[in-house]
Order: sequence, then structure tokens, then C-alpha cells
Amino acid sequence: MKQVWIIFQTEVLDNIRDTRSWVIGIFFSALFGPIMLGGLLVMIGSSFRKDLDKTLTLPVQNPEYAPALIQFLESHNVITVPAPADPETAVKLGDVNVVLIIPEKFSEEFSSSKPATVQLVLDSSRQSAAVNILRIETLLEGYNTYLGKLRLVVRGVSPEVMDVIAMDKVDVATPQTRAMILLSMLPYFIIFGVFNSSSSIIIDSTAGERERKSLEPLLINPAPRRAFVFGKILSSFPFSIANLALTLIGFGLVFNVMPLEKYLGMQFGLNGMTLIWIFLICLPVIFLASAIQIVVASFTRTPKEAGTYLPFIALIPSLPGLALAFFPVKSNLWLMLIPTFGQQLLVNQMLRLEPISVWNVIASVLTTILVAAAFTWLAILLYNREQIMFRGD
Repeated sequence: MKQVWIIFQTEVLDNIRDTRSWVIGIFFSALFGPIMLGGLLVMIGSSFRKDLDKTLTLPVQNPEYAPALIQFLESHNVITVPAPADPETAVKLGDVNVVLIIPEKFSEEFSSSKPATVQLVLDSSRQSAAVNILRIETLLEGYNTYLGKLRLVVRGVSPEVMDVIAMDKVDVATPQTRAMILLSMLPYFIIFGVFNSSSSIIIDSTAGERERKSLEPLLINPAPRRAFVFGKILSSFPFSIANLALTLIGFGLVFNVMPLEKYLGMQFGLNGMTLIWIFLICLPVIFLASAIQIVVASFTRTPKEAGTYLPFIALIPSLPGLALAFFPVKSNLWLMLIPTFGQQLLVNQMLRLEPISVWNVIASVLTTILVAAAFTWLAILLYNREQIMFRGD
């Protein structure tokens, strides 16, 4: 342990002397996630609310055939304008979001109490038009329901005969769960930041030393090779821990200081205890990230080559967390056996204020540590081979 401690101190001091590199690396990876997610929340939230509240301009073809419908739309903050000559082309090119076409036979069908057909020309793949399309569809459905009930009243039939089932919603969602589509990306930024923060330290202590020709005199010392591996892996821990802490503090500031209720219509808070639990659950990922990266970096010839590979290594374990935003997964014990994915599921549960099983936490932590130990053992095997010193030649 004394030899490991000496190597650990040497590596940490060497990296601390390169102040500009580790400060920029830690702060970039730590602030990237909170700034990116906070900006995304503000941008999407403000855009959605702006489109939902502003007056909607709707191009209409043949409005004279349905004056009552036009009056209904205009009473709901919709301004009707003449439709372009070729509605489909205009929608495809993005000149307009949606066009309402009223056929000539609309009046005849409406007067004879038949279903009167209208046509909406839209592009469902255009995300910028989604809010406008939803508003128009909702208004048309509301107009249809309103007139249907009026027709029943005229015929002396109670509109309640149409309501076969009365649905009483009991919404158990919290503000956190309603915003989870966006907030589920938080585990992705945490895991990516952990892997990214240790990469520069690992590169410098492996491929960097080989390129500087300082690895060979280091390894000819009588200390066992495993002491060098343990020392190099542990030397990245202080920087990764600092990065994880700063990342969580950044997220805490984003969700507690930023006026998210102005953009999302709800306030989302991360209390200090939740941040501490997330920090503790993600600590084993630091060990795993360093162990994987030292193995990968040992196969590279130069720091430039290592710098090419390690960002992809950071993406692989963090991407499942991004997928959780769109494909929610129920936490099961066997899923906790997948390193980094188990941590991301647990973080999601914390954000949703769901109860967490102690066994899930234990399984996630132990599996991650065991996999990290396996990569550490592999790194020791690589460092026991003499080729490790001459891979760059």
C-alpha cells in the first residue's frame, strides 16, 4: 500500500501542476450537463408555451362554405387567412404549418345532418408545427362535439345519452413525473461527465508516459506492476469525484434557482439529500470508468490515438440513460446487474420520487465494483507484459 500511495501522490501532483488542463477538463465536463439541460428545458418550455398562448394564424380554403365554423375558430384566438394556391406544396416547404380545406359540399352535408367533411393538410414529421396542429385538431373536435349535442337538443334528446361512460381521472403524477421526458436525460450527463473527467488523467499516465519515454524507467523499479496500476487508477479519483460533485451542484442550482415554472408551468427541485444519494450511488462508476479507460489507453500508441478512443468509451455506458427519456423502463433486480445502467435507473427513480429497493442499490453497487475489479485485473495483466513499454515503437 505504501508503494501504491507513492505512485498515487506522484501522479496526482503531476496532474495538479498542469493546472490549465485539469481545471478546464473538470469545469467543462461538470458544467456542460447542467448548462445543456437547463438551456434545453428553457428553450423547449418557452417555445411550447409561446406557441400555445399566441394567436394562431390558420390558412383556410373556401371559408365561405362554413361561416359558423370560421366564427367558432376566430372566437378561440384563431385568425383565418386565405390559403395558398397549392396547400400541399406550401406545407411541404414549411411556408405554412397547417391548412384547413372546406369542400364545396360541406354546406349540403351539414344542412342534411350528415357528417360534413373537412380536410387538414399537415406535415406530422415537422416538430415545429406540432403545437399548431394539435390546437387545430382539438378545436375541430370541440366544434364537432358542440354541434352534435346541439342536434340532439333540437330533436328533444338529452346530450347525456352520448356519454356512455363518465370518466373521473385520478392523476397521481407529480411535477417531477410530468417533466420526466426532459429530466430523464440527467443520468446521461452524469455518467458521461464521470467518464469524460477521468480520461485526460488516464491518457497522460499511460499513453502520455509512453510517448515521453518515462514509462520504461518507471516500470523497471522493484515495485510490483499491480502497484503502478492501482496508483494510476486511484490518481484519477480526486478529479472524477470533484467533477461528479460539481456536476450535481450545477444541476441543483439549475433546478432550484432557475425559474423553471415560468417556462414549464411547474417548479422542479432537487434537495440536498437527493443529490447526496445520487453522489453515493454514482461513486462506483468512477472506479469502473478509470479501470476501463486504463485498459483501452494501454492498447493505444499515442495520446492522440487514446484521445480518439476514450470519448467513444464514455458514450457507450451513458447512452442508455438518454434512451430512458423516451423508453421508460421499470426497475428490476436483474437490470441492476448492468453496470452504469443500474445507476441511471436508480437516479431516475429518485427524480420521480419513487420508493427504491435497498437490494437494487446493493446489486447495482456490487456489480459495478466487480466489473471494475475485472478490468483492473486485465490492466495488471497488460502491465505485466514487457510489450506495454514499447507499444508506441
